[in-house]
Amino acid sequence: MQLKLLYIQSGNEKWATVATELYFKKLNQYYPFKIQAIKTKSLPRSKKNEKIKLESSLILKRIEKEDYVIIFDEKGNNFSSSIVFSEKFQNIIDLNKRSVVFVIGGSYGFLSDVKSRADYSISLGKLTYNHHVARVVALEQIYRAICIQKKIPYHNE
Repeated sequence: MQLKLLYIQSGNEKWATVATELYFKKLNQYYPFKIQAIKTKSLPRSKKNEKIKLESSLILKRIEKEDYVIIFDEKGNNFSSSIVFSEKFQNIIDLNKRSVVFVIGGSYGFLSDVKSRADYSISLGKLTYNHHVARVVALEQIYRAICIQKKIPYHNE
């Protein structure tokens, strides 16, 4: 099974690139892991609907029919702890899908076609994060979940 993170790229921050590379290396120790930045053209705020449509189309083109898709969405499921998230993630792994694809959308979110394609939706909490922070938080939580599953000393209760 392979894990993948797709995200809409909006600029570059060196610290986020460094953190992304760190978690990429850590995650690849346990599962084949890919990270794909989806670059889109810059559009003004007045073209919000066009931007969401473009980003959603680009996301859907990178998802295979057999993939288990998890989107990060502000209205997604909240977890009471990293342990509970780890248990849910293990249940997803146990489905033996070819790939589990995590998706972080653009600043305006997803169209309903991406939401309906998703098998599961996760909220990173009630706070709003920029895309760099959301990507690093998502990668860290995926890594933490795997460490909990494999009983690797990383998570402290």
